[in-house]
Amino acid sequence: MSNADRHRQIAQAVRDSGSATVLELAELTGASEMTIRRDLDTLAEQGALERVRGGARTLLLRGEEPPFALRAHEGADAKRRIAAEVSRLIADGETVLLDSGTTCLEVARLLRGRRVTVMPLSLQAVHVLSDAPAATTLIVPGGRPRAAEGALTGPLTLASLAALRFDTAVLGCCGLSAAEGVTAYDLDDAAVKKAVIASARRVIAAADGGKLGRTAHAYVGPSSLLHTLVTDTTAPPDEVAALEATGTVVSTA
Repeated sequence: MSNADRHRQIAQAVRDSGSATVLELAELTGASEMTIRRDLDTLAEQGALERVRGGARTLLLRGEEPPFALRAHEGADAKRRIAAEVSRLIADGETVLLDSGTTCLEVARLLRGRRVTVMPLSLQAVHVLSDAPAATTLIVPGGRPRAAEGALTGPLTLASLAALRFDTAVLGCCGLSAAEGVTAYDLDDAAVKKAVIASARRVIAAADGGKLGRTAHAYVGPSSLLHTLVTDTTAPPDEVAALEATGTVVSTA
């Protein structure tokens, strides 16, 4: 097992159970206790968990958005497949607005070097695209980055979005359902997502199956605003059917 795979397994185990001991994680992964201790120190530095005596515990409270560092370890293969399908749907020459989040960050990596114009709404994606080959044009918006997230929000971000129009917006979401629509954990993030939708000719939502049927507390808009949803094979079939009934095209990666 690679270090990255072991880190993902440890982060998921701690999140699922709320806490775990070094011994439990060593038995789960087959690694030595010394290796697990080093892994926990690394994950704690990344903000994926809290290091406690003899093990670790989750930083996540009920109803709270999982930290970016923790989400980055979850469902990495599915996110890469979703990103590949989103990239396939974007044609050379397009202007692309790229939302924040871990799946959209994977999309940024695939757009790097493509003949497209991209405005990313996270510092992580800006970094990925900052030294892209000349074929890729980067537009950097204004805004205030959310702590530990890197997502740009606030009046300057909204002004940047209002000043421009895009062929395609790639939208991340915290929750999506046919009944409750698109939702976010944070009110400022919801305001940005509304502006994202308003500024683009076409909206592609990139969301793993775990986001479908989930509702966060900040409302963005009805699911009918989405032209396409790219998800993975874990998506609940009844929710997929309900979204398709509202006119959204669903592609499973």
